[in-house]
Amino acid sequence: MKIVFVINNLYTVGNGLSKSVRRTIQALREKGMEVRVLSAGQSDSGEKPFYQLKNETIPVFAGVISKQGYKFAKTDKRIIEQAVSWADIIHLEEPFALEIAVCKIADKQKKPCVATYHLHPENLFASVYLERSKWFNYMTMLVWRNTVFNHCRMIQCPTENVRQRLERWRFQAELRVISNGITAESCNPVVRKHSKTGTIHILSVGRFSREKDQDTLLNAMKYIKQADRIQLHFAGKGPTEHHLKKKAAFLYHAGILKKKPVFGFYSQEKLRELFAVSDLYIHSAIVEVEGMSCMEAVCTGIVPIIATGKLAATSQFTDNENSLYPAGDAKTLAARIDYWIEHPAERIAEAQKYIGIEKRYLFENTIRQTIRMYEDTCSIYRSGMKRVEENIENRNGGI
Repeated sequence: MKIVFVINNLYTVGNGLSKSVRRTIQALREKGMEVRVLSAGQSDSGEKPFYQLKNETIPVFAGVISKQGYKFAKTDKRIIEQAVSWADIIHLEEPFALEIAVCKIADKQKKPCVATYHLHPENLFASVYLERSKWFNYMTMLVWRNTVFNHCRMIQCPTENVRQRLERWRFQAELRVISNGITAESCNPVVRKHSKTGTIHILSVGRFSREKDQDTLLNAMKYIKQADRIQLHFAGKGPTEHHLKKKAAFLYHAGILKKKPVFGFYSQEKLRELFAVSDLYIHSAIVEVEGMSCMEAVCTGIVPIIATGKLAATSQFTDNENSLYPAGDAKTLAARIDYWIEHPAERIAEAQKYIGIEKRYLFENTIRQTIRMYEDTCSIYRSGMKRVEENIENRNGGI
């Protein structure tokens, strides 16, 4: 099977979408699939996509887009036609201008498309303070649906939360819930290192951006009874980093926190060292399609506290009410943190429940389900084309 992945830039760093696609492509090749990529950019090692596009610069928003870990490609009809002509199936990873152009050419060449739904409109607009704008988000979803997703036979929905939203929007494609997946290596046990000084280590992993809402975790420190015991760790990078560091410094210098919060962009090895010392993991995102960074942390044996909301799918990883709070509610988050600090024996016992829960989301299952999605799409497409040809023959025979 010949598959073309379409993504604006496969090689961006700090972007979970690109990382997920690179991992999927490698796994499919290991399964014997022929995979090529239509994309702009190249890796630090010099690797280039088979069908390479030029980078696109968007005036005014270029800085914000870059800080979010995104890059866009210029559409090139000639190169797109080459990619589509070669493919048996096209896998779209975004709903932007490049994918719109690919859909038009795929329709002309009668090639089937599938897509993965990686982000909500609100993910885009949060950086420019428009995530609550019903008009902008409604119109964006309408455009995405009509110009990209409705041209696909099937759509991979990372969570049931996403599937239900697309169903409410009456997407025409078949909607399949397939997790982005977590690798077995990411789930290796860690040797836990509990603090001997009484320090409570709290970890938050994710891009520093408004929709990830690390602000609420910092705001919660003002309401916590034992804030002087807390050591905050923020792992990531992004456009709100300066703002978050400034707010964290204020809490420290005001004496609310006795230990200065630590910020960093870490390797997987360093992250696992943080997992080993962390007592609580906070996932505060108000807009989240899946939240695999949360899974990577908690499956090593950390109690999570996760924001809930209609666009926050990460709450699927726990059903303990003491580990859930309404997104953006700093006081309730503080109360949840206080609870787990005040009940250390219960916290340690609760943490054990999360070890092994990643088995439902293992990446090897994701690849198997993805290949099945390709096979079913091609089978349905061939059946449909055969019926079209038979109808044409019948009409011609009747003339």
